[in-house]
Amino acid sequence: MDKIQKIRRLKKEKDVVILAHYYVDGQVQALADYVGDSFALSKLAATVEHHNILFCGVRFMGESAKILNPEKTVIMPDITADCPMAHMVEIEKIKEVRQMFPDVAVVCYVNSTAEIKSYSDVCVTSSNAIQVVKKLPNKDIFFIPDNHLAQYVAKQVPEKHFIFNDGFCPIHKEITKQHIEDAKKKHPKALLLTHPECMQEVLEASDFIGSTSEIIDYASTSDCKEFLIATETGVFYELQQKNPEKIFYSVRDNQICPDMKKITVDNVLTALERFEPEVVMDAEMIEKANAPLVQMLELAK
Repeated sequence: MDKIQKIRRLKKEKDVVILAHYYVDGQVQALADYVGDSFALSKLAATVEHHNILFCGVRFMGESAKILNPEKTVIMPDITADCPMAHMVEIEKIKEVRQMFPDVAVVCYVNSTAEIKSYSDVCVTSSNAIQVVKKLPNKDIFFIPDNHLAQYVAKQVPEKHFIFNDGFCPIHKEITKQHIEDAKKKHPKALLLTHPECMQEVLEASDFIGSTSEIIDYASTSDCKEFLIATETGVFYELQQKNPEKIFYSVRDNQICPDMKKITVDNVLTALERFEPEVVMDAEMIEKANAPLVQMLELAK
C-alpha cells in the first residue's frame, strides 16, 4: 500500500477531514478533501461532520480552526510551520495605541496568533478587510500586523484615520517594482494579479489586486490566457487545475514560503498515524480570540 492509499485509509478510519491551504505543496493539495484560503477553511471545518481536522498550513491557521471548532480535535503535519508576520506586533504596542486613541478599533488580520487576536476588536481577511473597516463606527483604526495590507485598505477607506504597524509577509515584501518591470518585458501579454500583502509600488502596477481565492477566481473567469502571479507559487496548483489551457508565471524566482513547504505527504501520513501534533489551547484563550472572529462574521455579512 503506497503513502496516498495509507492516508486515505487512515483518514476514513479516524474520521478526519484534511484541509489544505493554497500555498502548500501541490501533492498535499491533491490529497486534501478541501483546498482554500485560511479563514474559508476554518469556517468550513465547522460545517463538516468529521470530529477531527488535519490542517495543512501554518500554525495560526490551525489555531483559527481550533478557535472556531473548540469541540473538535485539530492536528497539523508540522507544528513548527509558522508565519513570521503573525508575530510582528507587540501586545504592549496595542495597549499603547489604545491609550493614545481612546476611540480606536484594533483591526487584526487573520494572519496573526491567537494571543494577538485576543487583544483585538475585530478580525479581517484580505478579501473582506475593506468591507469590515467601512462598517466600523470608529474613526481611528489600528490595523495589525501587516503594514502593506493596511496601506491598501486605507486608500480604499480614506474617511478613516489609520495607525499603521510595521509587520509584513517576507515573501510578498521581496517582490519589487523592478521584478514586475522585468517580468512584463518577458511576458507582455500577461495580466498581473497581485496579493494586497505586496508593497504599494507593486499594487500600483497591477491589473488586479485580491486575496488568494480572488486571484484564482479572476484568472478563471478572465478571457486572458497568460498571467503574472504576485503571490506564493503554491497557488499555481489550483490555478492550473482550474485553467489547464492558461499559462501562469511567477514575477521573480523563489516566491516560496519555506514554512508552508514544511507540509509534506510524509508528515501528513505521520500525523494521521500518530494523531499528533495537536493544536492545544485553553478555554479562556479560545473564548477571547473567538470574539473578534465572530465580530468579523457579523460585519462581513
